[in-house]
Amino acid sequence: MADNQKDLYYIKDLPVPETPAAGKEPEPWDKTNIIGKRIPRVDGYERVSGTAVYPADINLPRMLYGAILRCPHPNARIRKVDISVAEKMPGIRSVLTNDNPAAKVKWQWAKGHEGPLFDPHCRFEGEAVAAVAADTPQQARDALHAILVDYEVLPFVIDERQALKSGAAKVHPDGNQVKKDSYSRGDVASGFAAASVIREHEFRTEAELHTPMELHGCVANWDGGSLTIWESSQGVYAVQSKVAATLGLPLSRVRVVGHYLGGGFGSKLQPGKYTIIAALLARQTARPVKLFLSREETFLCVGNRPPANMKIKAGVKQDGTLTALEFIATATGGAYPAGGTSILDWLVRDLYTCPNVRCETTDIFINGGPARPFRAPGHPQCSWALEQIMDELAEAIGMDPVELRLRNVPRVSQGRGGIPYTTTGLEECIRQGAEAFNWAEARQAASRMNQAGGHLKRGVGMGSCVWFVGGGGPPSTVIVKLFADGSVNLNMGASDIGTGTKTVMAMIVAEELGIKPELIQIENADTGTTQYATPSGGSKTVPTEAPTVRSATVEVKRQLLKMAAEDLNEPVDALRFDGEIVVSTRDSSKQVKITDIKQLNKRGVVIGIGYRGPNPEGKSVNPFAAQFCEVEVNTRTGEIRLLRFLGSNESGRVINRLTYDNQVFGGITMGIGMGMTEFRQFDAGQTGKLVNKNWHDYKLPTALDVPLQMTSLPIDLPDPEANNSGAKGLGEPVTIPTAAAIANAVCHATGVRITSTPLNPLQVMSSLANSRRKED
Repeated sequence: MADNQKDLYYIKDLPVPETPAAGKEPEPWDKTNIIGKRIPRVDGYERVSGTAVYPADINLPRMLYGAILRCPHPNARIRKVDISVAEKMPGIRSVLTNDNPAAKVKWQWAKGHEGPLFDPHCRFEGEAVAAVAADTPQQARDALHAILVDYEVLPFVIDERQALKSGAAKVHPDGNQVKKDSYSRGDVASGFAAASVIREHEFRTEAELHTPMELHGCVANWDGGSLTIWESSQGVYAVQSKVAATLGLPLSRVRVVGHYLGGGFGSKLQPGKYTIIAALLARQTARPVKLFLSREETFLCVGNRPPANMKIKAGVKQDGTLTALEFIATATGGAYPAGGTSILDWLVRDLYTCPNVRCETTDIFINGGPARPFRAPGHPQCSWALEQIMDELAEAIGMDPVELRLRNVPRVSQGRGGIPYTTTGLEECIRQGAEAFNWAEARQAASRMNQAGGHLKRGVGMGSCVWFVGGGGPPSTVIVKLFADGSVNLNMGASDIGTGTKTVMAMIVAEELGIKPELIQIENADTGTTQYATPSGGSKTVPTEAPTVRSATVEVKRQLLKMAAEDLNEPVDALRFDGEIVVSTRDSSKQVKITDIKQLNKRGVVIGIGYRGPNPEGKSVNPFAAQFCEVEVNTRTGEIRLLRFLGSNESGRVINRLTYDNQVFGGITMGIGMGMTEFRQFDAGQTGKLVNKNWHDYKLPTALDVPLQMTSLPIDLPDPEANNSGAKGLGEPVTIPTAAAIANAVCHATGVRITSTPLNPLQVMSSLANSRRKED
């Protein structure tokens, strides 16, 4: 390659960070050149042009198409499955049922809960009953209709509020209670006795369904005894592990590839039965099999955000000091243990300083699809209750809601026994967010408008949060290669779930080496060719992978300095990087281009390996956020119009401001869906079936439902104790307080506290009518 072509990789006159000595962690960045900028996605062209290859785009020679027959009842036993007609239909290559020896594998729902892949007792609508492989998708679907199943339809329970009552149908022989957890500190009775004001309310959030744009599914292909799966997944190594364990294969015999993902939000952190079924069909037919679920199937069997019923009691002194919090909740993860109450009470434990806290949560079985983690599990539900009761307390003592929260900002993680946070930006999120939103002025203007009369009412509300984790942690391994021409390859196992992970990691390499981010070639999410990584989710990807990528890149720099030292006859500690050259700090005339280093040209490549180190001992790494919104409520129709939203987030160092802001806006949009439009509706009276399993009847927020004015306000507070990149997680906290902030704004506008989601016109009008009746 010509020298002028080599030079294209590097950014001219760009100083790069100092290189630490071997064995030492790199120092936190001071002034940065690329980190913190608005950098377009390195794979943006591929995504928008349609050249990015998603798992659903995979087409292999002789490929078949799989489809799954699902139980239409919430609770039923299978007496008989008749496949005699289906297996003779044109194009049908294989039919699997529980009677087929090839399908005799166990599926583990959770530890201690496993059963047949095709379970004769179907405990929720959508459970797999049989599967087919055919030459075309249409032939596969037609064959499903030809399979005759004799069901013994059983009594069902689809409401966790009824499931523990005497006479309720049993989901499992031992009853419907999965577990009960409790937490306490201090003495809540004494805390309430010391309170000037006590408020108590019951709240409910409805179940929310993930329904990502890209459907769940995979392509499976066998090569002898080795299996390759192209899966729409948030973590290829997690899929590899589950598939290998289920099929009794060595990990080395299972390769999982997932370079692109069209949304997951937690529902693709694990494989599904469809993954195993595709692999079995492929083995039976000795041909590749593509099996992707229909949109309706994804509503039934690949997860949800559990509904929650919460009773919260709170006490406060007249000066705004919280004295006691009591939180009692029930929730359901569906027909199998799936984290129905997972960290549901964490905000009560940890968000605000309070010496006396008691929590009790009960997880309950119902005949519904099992839950899966959903962006910030448990937190948006708890926020719905806690943030509304905080506003109630503020009103009762005549204090501004912002001020009440500022009076109770914690400096330690109370839920973890009082260990300190590495950094805590909650106060800055609230204070700076309120200032940027013009909180005080907006509240006053809304009050003046409402006092003037009319059916349109304005309201301003807020909510804040902490996310349970967000500091990432080991294990993670990354390899960075620098070739003789100066080009760079980044190899990591992490999935880019649409959040810009590849771009962020390329920026870190670019910051350290002075190379253009878009010219870094990236390999990711392939268990056969990339390094081990845990699934991308829970706001752990950047704080886990970023320091690992930086460590690998720094190792490349160390080796280059050692090589350059021989060329320049200078000690290593007297050399530094200056863009595309290595220069002596003692004699600036002594310098060498990276691409001219003799050993690099002889070896052809320098390889740096990075490992994620442990999180700081005795410290808690957490991101914080606050959100502010203004609404207009039509008291004649119940319609709520969102006028503007501001999200302030403290997630450590901002790596890429462009993808950072997109995360904030996306999180707010998802929170709007939970708070205003989305809910799972069963037919409670007769069939127990899900009645809104499509995008027409299950309303996701669109561009018409979000405010025109959305603002992202980063509290850029690098956290050097968290990791060497200074970054913490962002994806979860951006959606936690949204629904509660809207509810508080609606209450400010109307004077009516609405305690159940969704805040749709029907709910609003019903609440307003009930309020008028009470006044009469």
